[in-house]
Amino acid sequence: MAPNSGTFAQSIQHLQTLLMSFHPVIVIETVEEERVQALLDKATSELQLMAFDWSVARGMGRLQGSNNHWQNEYSPPGSSRQTIEETAEPLAVLRHIQNLSTRGVYWLKDFTAHLDDAVVTRQLREVAHALSYNQSALILTGDQVSLPKEVAHEAVYFDLPLPGPIELKKAIDSAIQSCRGRVQVNLTPQDTQQLIKAVQGMTLKQTKKVIAHAAISDGKLNSDDIDRVLARKVQVIRETGLLDYFPPEQNTAQLGGFANLSQWLNRARTGFSAEAKAFGLTPPKGILIVGIQGCGKSLAAKTIARQWQMPLLKLDTGKLYDKYIGSSEKNFRQAVDLAEKLAPAILWVDEIEKSMGQSSSDTDGGLSRRLFGSFLTWLQEKSEEVFVVATANDLSAIPPELLRKGRFDEIFFVDLPDAQERSTIFQIHMALHKQNPKHFDIPRLVMASDGFSGAEIEQAIITALYHALYERCPVDTALMENTIKATVPLSVSRREDLQRLRAIAQSRFVSVK
Repeated sequence: MAPNSGTFAQSIQHLQTLLMSFHPVIVIETVEEERVQALLDKATSELQLMAFDWSVARGMGRLQGSNNHWQNEYSPPGSSRQTIEETAEPLAVLRHIQNLSTRGVYWLKDFTAHLDDAVVTRQLREVAHALSYNQSALILTGDQVSLPKEVAHEAVYFDLPLPGPIELKKAIDSAIQSCRGRVQVNLTPQDTQQLIKAVQGMTLKQTKKVIAHAAISDGKLNSDDIDRVLARKVQVIRETGLLDYFPPEQNTAQLGGFANLSQWLNRARTGFSAEAKAFGLTPPKGILIVGIQGCGKSLAAKTIARQWQMPLLKLDTGKLYDKYIGSSEKNFRQAVDLAEKLAPAILWVDEIEKSMGQSSSDTDGGLSRRLFGSFLTWLQEKSEEVFVVATANDLSAIPPELLRKGRFDEIFFVDLPDAQERSTIFQIHMALHKQNPKHFDIPRLVMASDGFSGAEIEQAIITALYHALYERCPVDTALMENTIKATVPLSVSRREDLQRLRAIAQSRFVSVK
């Protein structure tokens, strides 16, 4: 695999290595065909290889060189390409390639859709066998490339990373150039760098669209447009379905208590500084927070991102799973690749035991274990400044490997809030719901809520407010207290589980308090 954090130049070098080492089938799972063409142009021109592309709509033609892509400023790449006759059908193009005597690279777009035909599959195997002797290759691209077992053993998957700063700068310049005469550009070098950072994690097409839209909407492109670009990026990332994106400026999380965790985080934050790099120190990898439901584990992830002024990325592990073999692992790679492109960032993996935990059954064919292995490998080897905050409720479902010292920088245990923390929680949530804490007997409510989690306290406040609206009565201490007394907290309904969790945590983990 090409390294996810690699530059476009490294991708070119990696592809050339595959071509020169007799790999006849190279798979690139991407929809960015413009980048694939640029990659092939550069890689093949330096190796003096002929390059062709094919689609079922246009047949096969010679790829144009990188110096003459464009007929005019509005023409797409390859518009001057001459099609070879009678090569539109999948079987016909494979036979044509097999009959060619020249060394070359043959880019087949969305070709795997035609491999349901046994004859096409057999012909592909024969072409791959022939190409393996002369340093030629078939390049198969598409959003998801699923190969039959007969062909899969011939193929190598090439991981095309998201665009880096140099590519993004060119895309921004291209968007500005396309708007010339219609917009006024007023960007300082610092503004340009911030704009490049703002579009990191987006494809080149997405970058061009968002920059052009920001410029044309008001006829200007300046520092004010950086926030507009960030807002669009939030939408783009959410559309991928793998990550939820919370920009620092929209994160208003507040956390009551957790003094020990806060002190540790203040120290850990220095690991991102230039001074730490001067000492040869690497940034902290992340923390695992285990504990009782509703006691602030998820809120801690949001608070860390807010205090460190970093974007928060929530990994939706449920959406990683896909029915196609290998697709779930591909989704995970895409998610962490995107997280690294947005670094420095906080990656929040909520309830990690539900998606990567150990199971007594093998109903998922070992997929959970494979994803867990991919996660551990990435956590150990990642080079970008992505701080992982993983949370878990059920210790029994967490694989022992995850709890081994060194996997995370620290493992914290979250217990039920004490009296002082409950007082802070009451004040925070009352203020959030437009209630003045001074109008309530907070000590009385704190005493009544002994054994309650933060989430249970919040829900009791919400329930009391609904009751007051329905009954058209004032919201006072008595109403809050009655609502609390009518609630059965987890500390009562799951007393045995809580006692067992506390017994394990006291000897193995660090308290957040």
